[in-house]
Amino acid sequence: MLKKSLLELPAVLLTILFTYASISKLLQYNTFRFQLDQSPFITGYSGIIAWFIPAIELITTAMLVFPATRLKGFYFSYGLMLLFTVYIYAILHFSYFIPCSCGGILSRMNWQQHLVFNVIFTLIALAGIFTFPFKSKA
Repeated sequence: MLKKSLLELPAVLLTILFTYASISKLLQYNTFRFQLDQSPFITGYSGIIAWFIPAIELITTAMLVFPATRLKGFYFSYGLMLLFTVYIYAILHFSYFIPCSCGGILSRMNWQQHLVFNVIFTLIALAGIFTFPFKSKA
């Protein structure tokens, strides 16, 4: 029972993260869009990205909830977290301007703390991939 709970933990944590993040972005869409407009890397694409990110986060959440699609959800989670982590690293190391941070609870973190947070959740997604039960249904 404990082993099964531990195997479920990455899916639960990532589901909470992506559900919160996507709903927060959609509820505060104008703020999220404004923050994307300030980014030196994605300004020209902020309109598309402002809808795409919450949508892919919700799709990823749905994949994590259902056992049949959970492994794909872990791969999507890993990809998203890796992408977000690289973006934060690039902002911190290559940007002439550091825009506002994220909304909601994450807005209390500075960019360095957010980078560490993202690295941890990237590793959680990776752990989900490697601990996913690859049982044959035969």
